[in-house]
Amino acid sequence: MINTQPSFARADRPCHRTQLQTLNVFARALLLGATCTLGACSKSADSNGPYADIVADAIPKLEKIVGLKFKTQPKLERRTKAEVREFLMKQLTDPKARELLNGQAAVYRGLGLISDTLNVPDLLQRLLEEQIVGYYDPVTKVLYVVDGTSTALLTQTITHELVHALQDQYVKVDSIQGNVDDADRQSAAQAVLEGQAVYAQLWVDPNAGAMLRMPGGWDRIIDVIKEGQTGMPVFASAPRVIREGLLFPYVGGADFARRFIAQRKPAELLTDLPISTKQILNQDAYFRDRDTTKKVTLPAPSVGKVTYSNTMGEFETRLALVQHLKDDVVARRAASGVDGDRVEVIKTPDGDAVVWASTWDSPINAAEFFDQWSIAISKRYKVGAWDGPAGSVEKRFNIPKEGNRGPRIAMLKLVTASGRPVVVYVDGPAAAGPTLINASAITVSK
Repeated sequence: MINTQPSFARADRPCHRTQLQTLNVFARALLLGATCTLGACSKSADSNGPYADIVADAIPKLEKIVGLKFKTQPKLERRTKAEVREFLMKQLTDPKARELLNGQAAVYRGLGLISDTLNVPDLLQRLLEEQIVGYYDPVTKVLYVVDGTSTALLTQTITHELVHALQDQYVKVDSIQGNVDDADRQSAAQAVLEGQAVYAQLWVDPNAGAMLRMPGGWDRIIDVIKEGQTGMPVFASAPRVIREGLLFPYVGGADFARRFIAQRKPAELLTDLPISTKQILNQDAYFRDRDTTKKVTLPAPSVGKVTYSNTMGEFETRLALVQHLKDDVVARRAASGVDGDRVEVIKTPDGDAVVWASTWDSPINAAEFFDQWSIAISKRYKVGAWDGPAGSVEKRFNIPKEGNRGPRIAMLKLVTASGRPVVVYVDGPAAAGPTLINASAITVSK
């Protein structure tokens, strides 16, 4: 997923997160700009430190909403836009971060979620330059605000980042951010951090708070946030997987926080984090069943080398389906039963291949995804519907050469692994063959 973090690593320390995750500044600016349109935001004035009046006014309100007290006074500093930009650009060129980004981008290309020619680093730079507002750094324990930020954004920005400063005094934010081997779990935790900050920020604002109390107010706020995209042309023109991935922690996370606070004490939100986007998206998966996703392990490939391995989860599975099916309702239904997955990029002598294995709550759920992803493959490659035997548990699509792309084979297979239904998808150069991995060697565990 395009994960968006609430903070950044220092430029002089190794960065173990993707460059796409630095886009939290941009996504937060989008969100703040939209929520400020709900009503007039207060103006700022300096007194005993940068924006001390805003901080002093917000702290007691946030403590009441979040249910936690600040252990120490948060520190706030100004930065010029040039200083922040320089810092963020260093994150974009960090070798570890670049390696992770390249792997994530390779998955998206392999699944047809972004074009083969998209220059992702260039897109990230343009997104960052479109709007930079402020951020909280858990390493320095400082909340940074960009000089020149409009008064319409200042209060919302500071309020939001103060929540992250408060969170950091109770949970290890850096540790959550560093969990890069399970992107789905990391995205779920990230959604709680950002969602709690969004929800608290909205309640502190008197106009947004009043709207939240109205029937249908929450849906209207979500609409306003999404409508804010129109004022940011770079964001609006980005691939859907990037746009949705950026917004999910804020919009989806805030909705989860709203539902959590309606049932439990607000302070418990940080001590009982959801472990998957499935738990974020589905009420019963967290609040009733506490559905835990399974670990899927792939065998070594028969050809080539694994260069990237991670999880997709329900949210990204849904995005992959809707990208090709163009039907949100069908995509939501087909992704809803996923119970764990593993996706890998394999570098072969003839080019990259993607292997994606997912386990499901039931054979019916697996069959639903199998059928819909088969349709997605045919639509993506324009090769027509599968014309093999009805009820087949294996489908192969021979993809002819097109432009600079050589011939490929896309193979979809329904198997049983460790007693559980598993759908295996292999998409790679035709020369690598459809048996890039031994599907019978896939294992599923708790």
